[in-house]
Amino acid sequence: MGKARLEAFSDGVIAIIITIMVLEMRAPIGTDLASLRPLLPVFLSYVLSFVYVGIYWSNHHHFLHAAQHVDGRVLWANLFLLFWLSLFPFATAWMGENHFAAMPVAVYGVVLVFAAIAYFILTRTLLRIHTPDSTLAIAIGKDFKGKISIVIYLIAIPLAFVNSWVAYGVYVVVAVMWLIPDRRIERRITD
Repeated sequence: MGKARLEAFSDGVIAIIITIMVLEMRAPIGTDLASLRPLLPVFLSYVLSFVYVGIYWSNHHHFLHAAQHVDGRVLWANLFLLFWLSLFPFATAWMGENHFAAMPVAVYGVVLVFAAIAYFILTRTLLRIHTPDSTLAIAIGKDFKGKISIVIYLIAIPLAFVNSWVAYGVYVVVAVMWLIPDRRIERRITD
């Protein structure tokens, strides 16, 4: 089965997710810079979520580019990932509007955990239909960053009830870890 429709559909859904997130930010009443201060938590949560959605989009693009084909299981695994990504606007808005209160920060972490698990499932589902010596399998390797991210999120969720800003900082650290370019797939594709 070809992968073009899967890529196009995923790109469209991710574009809509980003659009919904930005539409959740409301302009303040007031014309001075002080009127922007109450929006800082909303903006910070938006920036983090935009980065996360961008990371998912970029990695999704790369590994689908390396994939030779997909099947029905891959389509469902991809939908599972898109479901969790589609919750980013809700979790982002709730966290920002409530100035990083413990429960919204923890729920944001739950969305991050399940998005990471869904991405892991999608990766494993794709690997099952490719040979161990395929470009995709070699490029993904042991997927240490994917596994450690889940563990870190699971630590940050209860941490949100101790100090929600520290938990938010942990989410930022994981995002930064993913922003560091991983050129494995790009190297394999250009070899």
